[in-house]
Amino acid sequence: MEAFETLKTYFAFSFVQYAFFAGIMIALASSLLGVTLVLKRFSYIGDGLSHTAFGAMAVASVLKLVSSTIFVLPATVTCAVFILCAKEKSKIKGDASVAMLSVGALAFGYFLMNLFSPPANLSGDVCSTLFGSTLILTLTKTDMLICVIFSSLVILFFILFYNRIFAITFDEDFAFACGIHTRLLNVIMAVVIAVIIVLAMNLVGSLLISALIIFPAISSMLIFKSFRSVVISSASISVFGTIVGILSSILAGTPVGSTIVMLDIVIFLICKIVSRLKILC
Repeated sequence: MEAFETLKTYFAFSFVQYAFFAGIMIALASSLLGVTLVLKRFSYIGDGLSHTAFGAMAVASVLKLVSSTIFVLPATVTCAVFILCAKEKSKIKGDASVAMLSVGALAFGYFLMNLFSPPANLSGDVCSTLFGSTLILTLTKTDMLICVIFSSLVILFFILFYNRIFAITFDEDFAFACGIHTRLLNVIMAVVIAVIIVLAMNLVGSLLISALIIFPAISSMLIFKSFRSVVISSASISVFGTIVGILSSILAGTPVGSTIVMLDIVIFLICKIVSRLKILC
């Protein structure tokens, strides 16, 4: 009863409502593309882009932009397209180039924040950006609307192009032979993934984004075998983990981002146990 009264008190504040709705939409959008990323072994791209987004966030912070998303989103999208287009032609292998970009952007971002941010605020700014400790609870109505609109567009994209996404996920050569513009669709997916990563920075921070995208997908794959079932299960797990994570962080006073990821890890372990039991039976 006391917990219910605490939640009722907190949800009277608009910023908590914004965080709740934005968190659900971000979790739903990230889980859908997470399945494709895992199956295509593109998880490292998500991690690399998250660090790139941190570097862009640092630049936006130095420039003192009112809305950092205006700068971070185009910068991350550009890097996503660059990685995808340069992957085949570059002499440096894809995973190595992404690792170089990831480390370089992370170091560049921290260097800028250390150089231009006041020393007293540096630690808090870096932790908030990397781990999302307070970002989701400081969303304005405009930020919330941006999250909801872009998340809705990602979900709409996945629904409309579901069959094509399914085709290039399992057999890109066959999809191309069937007349699907695989290169164009891959570029669009890179853009969509970049959008998800920028949005998810507000929820779990740049270092924990991969966990938000990957854990629900892997957990679902342990239980289900069909693509549709995995997608639906991944979305359900992600939304459930986000809702419970936000509520738990309010009641326990823990960081929102890490609480959500810890719940996703617990769900993964449960799914692992269930899959083992299914094999034994």
